[in-house]
Amino acid sequence: MNKAGETVEYESVLLRRSYRDGGKVKHETLANLAALPEQAVEDLRASLAGKTLVEATAGMEITRSLPAGHVDAVARMARGLGFEKLLGPACRERDIAMGLITARVCAPASKLASLRWFEDTTLAADLGPVTTDEAYAAMDWLLARQPRIEKQLAARYLGPEANPQKLALFDLSSSWVTGHHNPLAARGYSRDRKKGVEQIEYGMLANRHGVPVAVRVFPGNTADPTAFTTIAGEIKDLAGVDEMAMVGDRGMITAARIRALKETGGLAWVTCLRAPAIAALAADDGPLQMSLFDQQDLAEISHPDYPNERLIACRNPALAAERARKRGELLTATETELATVTAAVTAGRLTGAGKIGIKAGKVIDKYKMAKHFDVTIDDTTLTYTRRQEQIDAEAALDGIYVIRTSLPAATLDAAETVRAYKSLANVEKIFKSLKSVDLLIRPIHHRTEDRTRAHVFLCMLAGHLTWHLRQAWAPLTYTDDNRPTPENPVTAATRSDTAQAKASTRTLADGTPAYSFRALLTHLATRTRNSLRAAGTTATFELTALPTPIQRQAQDLIDQHLATWAK
Repeated sequence: MNKAGETVEYESVLLRRSYRDGGKVKHETLANLAALPEQAVEDLRASLAGKTLVEATAGMEITRSLPAGHVDAVARMARGLGFEKLLGPACRERDIAMGLITARVCAPASKLASLRWFEDTTLAADLGPVTTDEAYAAMDWLLARQPRIEKQLAARYLGPEANPQKLALFDLSSSWVTGHHNPLAARGYSRDRKKGVEQIEYGMLANRHGVPVAVRVFPGNTADPTAFTTIAGEIKDLAGVDEMAMVGDRGMITAARIRALKETGGLAWVTCLRAPAIAALAADDGPLQMSLFDQQDLAEISHPDYPNERLIACRNPALAAERARKRGELLTATETELATVTAAVTAGRLTGAGKIGIKAGKVIDKYKMAKHFDVTIDDTTLTYTRRQEQIDAEAALDGIYVIRTSLPAATLDAAETVRAYKSLANVEKIFKSLKSVDLLIRPIHHRTEDRTRAHVFLCMLAGHLTWHLRQAWAPLTYTDDNRPTPENPVTAATRSDTAQAKASTRTLADGTPAYSFRALLTHLATRTRNSLRAAGTTATFELTALPTPIQRQAQDLIDQHLATWAK
């Protein structure tokens, strides 16, 4: 306390050393550093602690800068979903498999190209050098664990708690194969519309929201019903349930497959009738009459040919108008080209019934209009007329489809049954993501059956992560995460006002740019992890760039999605 009565504190900074004198520890004050600036004291303290100090004016050098943000985002989502644990125990193979999945999400390419991509991202620093042999070994390791992984995914997404309606979606697609040595490659119906090449087929099992859960690979000439039979025999065991309802299209769940499901037991179905079956129901004495749709767009009907089943007839006026328009255009186009052939026959440039028939057949097959024309051919003439009665009968059923299900109304009412069938569009979104938008599964470059199966399974796992990332980042992208459910299930779903505004203005509500999923990943990649050192030194340290506002928001949205999903 000074003379004025004020309390005054004095602080000293002493440099001291401790030493042993005989059996005693003694302390010696070497200097009083109180007169030094505070920063000098701190620098001395750091130096005595063993840290290397660099002059503030010394230049810093960035020895390497690697894209990190997109890799970190995928890893953040994967960790939150427990993805690494799902794949298997910690090991080199798991780390490389996770790297290949990350590469498929961020920069889909061949395995060799993916390994080169590793070198230009933080995966190189985290994984170290990865050889092609190690990459293929990781794929083999992943394939061996496929049954266990799919069983866990099915239990998580198709189990009773997450899937109270017990619905599972299944559909089949195909992709073409390069080379000539893949044992699964065969010529078949190409859903890629890639003519003249061999292909493989793969069936995707998903929940109602379109989350991929399991995948099966088949030879390229496999029929839809055969693929469905394979997955139907496994579905209950995969999901760990006694009952399940399979949702598939009319080509997948045929009458023969339904008979097999009845014999198996525990498997219900939601599918759609083929055109001949619908025409039989619409016969003069059949239950499907146009008067059913006078007041509403759907109605439940019954028929003895479908015992213990429900038939839900639907009519979509917009679809009816579109089919009528398309039929009219195809009929006109067919007649136009047939007229050209007829002119050639009349002028004598084309003769002989065989040659005329081949030429006319190509025209009719081109537009798939053979059922709507009567064609008469001889060596010197070609005549054709429309089968107007046939055309009118088909036109009467435009826009009409009939959902067929064994589920009782108490489990799924008529409107929900229609919505369940239409949710097959979510599987089509998976295939679109796999093939062209996100993951580029095709073409298939692998030569062996196991590597082909491993490649498709790896792409499915990447699609699973992509689904979650798209949902999380919907506020930043054009993805519509709040699509309104129409009261009338028959009418087409429409985008929400928010999504329409983003699409039309290309901006978000706050005026910032909206991103596509791929563009957002590209922006995230601009956040780098940098290796730095002081000029004239050899020691380096790493420093990750601060995130931009969009990058920070993308991180927060992943965390919010994971918090919601955990509930």
